Amino acid sequence: MAVEASPEHLPPAPLGPPVPELDPAVVERWRAGGGELVELLAEVCGRVGGVGAFRLGEGPGERPTVLVTSPQAIQHVLALHPDRYVKRSHRARLLIGDGVLAATGEAWKRQRRLLQSQFTGTGMRRYEQRIAGAARTTAGRWAAYARSGELLDVGEEMRRFALDTIWRSLTGHPLDADTERELAAVAAVVAALPTLPAGSADAGEAVAADLARIDAVAEHAIAAARRGAAGPDGPGLLHLLVEASAERPEYTDRLIRDELVTLLVAGHETTATTLTWLYLLLDRNPAAREQALAAGGEGSPERREAIQALVNETLRLYPSAWILPRHAIEDDTLAGYAVEAGTDVVVCPYLAHRDPGLWPDPERFDPLRFTTAGGRPAVAGGYVPFGIGPRACLGLQFALRESTVLLEHLLPAYTPAFRSVPEKAAYSITVRPDGPTPATLTAV
Repeated sequence: MAVEASPEHLPPAPLGPPVPELDPAVVERWRAGGGELVELLAEVCGRVGGVGAFRLGEGPGERPTVLVTSPQAIQHVLALHPDRYVKRSHRARLLIGDGVLAATGEAWKRQRRLLQSQFTGTGMRRYEQRIAGAARTTAGRWAAYARSGELLDVGEEMRRFALDTIWRSLTGHPLDADTERELAAVAAVVAALPTLPAGSADAGEAVAADLARIDAVAEHAIAAARRGAAGPDGPGLLHLLVEASAERPEYTDRLIRDELVTLLVAGHETTATTLTWLYLLLDRNPAAREQALAAGGEGSPERREAIQALVNETLRLYPSAWILPRHAIEDDTLAGYAVEAGTDVVVCPYLAHRDPGLWPDPERFDPLRFTTAGGRPAVAGGYVPFGIGPRACLGLQFALRESTVLLEHLLPAYTPAFRSVPEKAAYSITVRPDGPTPATLTAV
């Protein structure tokens, strides 16, 4: 009589066939042409499918990298099995150190748990006045620009607003001119990251002066928070981190600095970039602005929903996290294919959001996708501008709120007339316009 094997003695189920791989000749043509990484990823997606592999290295035993753009596979990697597909490092670690974006394992869990409550619906209420204050300051500057006809740079204005907002939220103080000047070093390091030398020591040396400026601002702010020097808006997030150090020895001044810089980078770089793209898109699609303003009166829920749809559609085309690298730490079956432990995996929301099977006419800027029933895909993983799962961006609600509040102030009142616009995008930590955005303002 046959004896049934117990589950622990059963052989492991087969993982499936290997992930289909892009023809190496295509990679060589891309390499010879000096193309952007996004162009190679688009080749993988177009020729191989929503789960495809490619090889950048040429050494023996070089593992292929797996690109993930199908929504079901995105959901599998980021939301359902984040324990199998982990974050190993962050491209901005040189800048943000061991802040929550770069942290892993138990350290990440502790750091995220401390910050998470600050960005929930309840926690967000403490930032409403700070966001509104930064928006009013920006609106005042734009009124002066409109009166004088002076040239401004829209991208710099959006960066200035977003930096003011996050600084108020961190410290309780409006952004002053000296701090703004010194924190320009943050944008300088972010822009330099893709071109820095491979070695961490050499990379640090290349931006040492900018990092020193950032460290000096952080040191001053942390010292003020330790003295209990709250701003006119009361204590900020930085005070929470300082208070945590009393009971959690891991919150040294260095880790508090890393969290402060992480929140500065994540809290202003992505929002500024999104708002800059939005104004460039509205310049090409002026009817979208009129549609949003016509949706309802000033301050109405209908107008706010329509303005948020402008932001959402901009994030579809230019997601805050355009690629999300992960590393498989155990064997897995993904979309029916075998992914071996040790494989690098790249989730690409930028390409997923341009899938014509999910988004009809995907290159067209159409905010109505987000206000019309059936306008956006219902499948999980089809729209992930801030990631998805336990490592999704903590500041999602904060970013949407500050963007919407600013646009409620500016859209009805001013229209930028661009003198020139960037011809292409730069793919770094974010997808940003590759060049200045000079404009004059017309009061409406």
